[in-house]
Amino acid sequence: MQFNLIAIEDLPAGEPIEQALTERSKRSWNPRNYEPDGEDIPVILSSPAIPPSPAMYVECGGSGTSTPSSRYNIQISVHGSRSPSPSHKRVRRSLCPDQEHDTTNRDSISSLRRPLRDSEICYLLHYGSDDDDSDDESQNDNDEIVPMIIPRAAGILMDTPDDEEIEIDTAAATKPLVTSSAPSIISAPTSPARDTGMKPSHFFEFDWGTFPDSPIPPTERRESFKEHSGPTVAVSDPYEIFRLIWDQEFMEFIVQETNRYAQQLAAEMLDGGELQASSRITEWKETNVDELLVFFGILLAMGIVIKNRVEEYWNTEQNIFSTPGFKVYMSLRRFQLLSRCLHFNNSENLRNLNLDPSQAKLFKVEPVISHLNSKFTELYIMKQNIALDESLLQWKGWLNINQFIPNKAAAVGIKTYEICESQTGYLWRFKIHAHKASPTVSEADPFTASTPALVLNLIKGLEHKGYTLWMDNFYNSPALARKLKSIGFDCVGTLRTNRKYVPTELTNLKKSQMKPGQVVGYTSGDVDCIIWRDQNRVATISTYHGNAVSTKNGVTKLILIRDYNICMGGVDKKDQMLAAFPIERKRTQIWYKKLFKRLLNVSVLNAYIIHKQTATEVLDHRGFRKNLVESLLRRHSIKMQPYVFSARVQDTIFEVSRHHPAEYPRLTSLNSTNRHRHPCKVCGKRTVTYCVGCDKPVCVFTCFVKLHN
Repeated sequence: MQFNLIAIEDLPAGEPIEQALTERSKRSWNPRNYEPDGEDIPVILSSPAIPPSPAMYVECGGSGTSTPSSRYNIQISVHGSRSPSPSHKRVRRSLCPDQEHDTTNRDSISSLRRPLRDSEICYLLHYGSDDDDSDDESQNDNDEIVPMIIPRAAGILMDTPDDEEIEIDTAAATKPLVTSSAPSIISAPTSPARDTGMKPSHFFEFDWGTFPDSPIPPTERRESFKEHSGPTVAVSDPYEIFRLIWDQEFMEFIVQETNRYAQQLAAEMLDGGELQASSRITEWKETNVDELLVFFGILLAMGIVIKNRVEEYWNTEQNIFSTPGFKVYMSLRRFQLLSRCLHFNNSENLRNLNLDPSQAKLFKVEPVISHLNSKFTELYIMKQNIALDESLLQWKGWLNINQFIPNKAAAVGIKTYEICESQTGYLWRFKIHAHKASPTVSEADPFTASTPALVLNLIKGLEHKGYTLWMDNFYNSPALARKLKSIGFDCVGTLRTNRKYVPTELTNLKKSQMKPGQVVGYTSGDVDCIIWRDQNRVATISTYHGNAVSTKNGVTKLILIRDYNICMGGVDKKDQMLAAFPIERKRTQIWYKKLFKRLLNVSVLNAYIIHKQTATEVLDHRGFRKNLVESLLRRHSIKMQPYVFSARVQDTIFEVSRHHPAEYPRLTSLNSTNRHRHPCKVCGKRTVTYCVGCDKPVCVFTCFVKLHN
């Protein structure tokens, strides 16, 4: 198929709609505003307005190391020319190799060995910095630009093309040192331009055509946002926001399930003959809400004070590694016992419920997932741009719901699908991946397939409010984009060209058929599909951007690409902020308890985002967590009542504590290591151990359980 190449300058120009929170800054040095300090440099100026030349900061000694010019006693004459001191002869090292120039002309050689002008030195000093949008850096056309060899260290940092087709951050593409011909757009000569205001008669009828010559601006095609974003509560105290998420009712539910599970665990160990006198469960006492909140505070403190092992937090030795504060609020043995018995759902109900495999795998943590999803959506209204992406909680043990995502930091673990606000990273709704349910795709409604159904379920409640959903190519398709447009959403993101209803021309277009900077695109009126050839072939889809382009710092890109790079990182921003406080990093053999710690960590992050938008004196992230931990420990450690034995497990614990093995005393003879021996009541063998409760000799490892059963 033949394509017509059109210069990108002929495309409609525009400006990106989205703005980054922080603009890229330029590292620059203005020689006219520089005032030297430090060593005394002998300077003689005819006027205070004449600045020192930047050449004094790039001179090199004979040893090859860059040194300040003051070490060579450089003086500036009244007329501004530099001259070395008579006591020391200075040798100038050329920054440009002679072999780069024509050595046949001696005049050319002598002219190239002249001292560098100030404008050339400023250019070399600024090399590698971000460019400003202004044109203030234009140089005098009469100045001769000296060619420059790229240093090896700079070459290592430069992007290189990769044959592998992966998702890339196109905003990070650097401008080449030698500009090539202007990028161009590929368009099919067939199919007339389609009216962008045309409404589709069916979700799956796409009439693809080229973009019109006078397109509708993206701001007019985009859905209008009808929400007042921000927190729904006027609370700024860290503790109060945290308690809005972990309210009293749900904490009492966790306490009830934890106490029930402790009873079930003790009974199970007793029936299986695994219960010993030294078992930690024999020390169990019923917990309460205050103690559980102190337990949460200690978990959050472990994310601020990071150590490799849990036992190290209770180190009270007089050394630099001591953290005596943990022991003040809870003993290590009690902390380990609460960690062992922490539970969120009655395991006995699992047999009575008719659950599919995906629901059964998440049964023990489902109440926490449902509660947090409800609280997160209730306490915050997101801004217009929201991102849908995956997050991965590292789990190295065997687990059949583990997922492998090589481009994530964890690489392997428990995957969650998350809706986050693009600007702040606020987690609004999430879903744990526990394998896809049995396919029940209806012919009348193809959106019941697993991926479209997942997207529609995550955004439920946001219909017809004007949100823009940013997704990657795992979710996007033309049919889903049209479906989202029909319920009041805009959809933008990358696209897999093998999806159904993608134009055939784009599906068959190979990377080798395009040159860097070329674009090919089609529109159906409400959905636009565009492929841009950067270092790789990048396919995109949008419901309002069109094919408008913008030029910044001399680089021309699609507005769609610039906006995507700003708005797609909501989930990654959340993961980045959580990585600084890894409370889920401590090892555990129970996967859903590590997942609970991640959800506890996320709830604190969401509380911090609410705090930033409601507080008059905003704390930083670390200060917010420290304030929260101190409040939890201060308010609830003084309310902890003396522990009492559980009435439901009292008999079990009492029997275990009364019947336990012990050794007979040693013989009375001097320095004797032997003990009294008596025949075992079960096997008849002579043994040195007996049961304290029965006062009968019995073998510990073979006969103790048989005697009591």
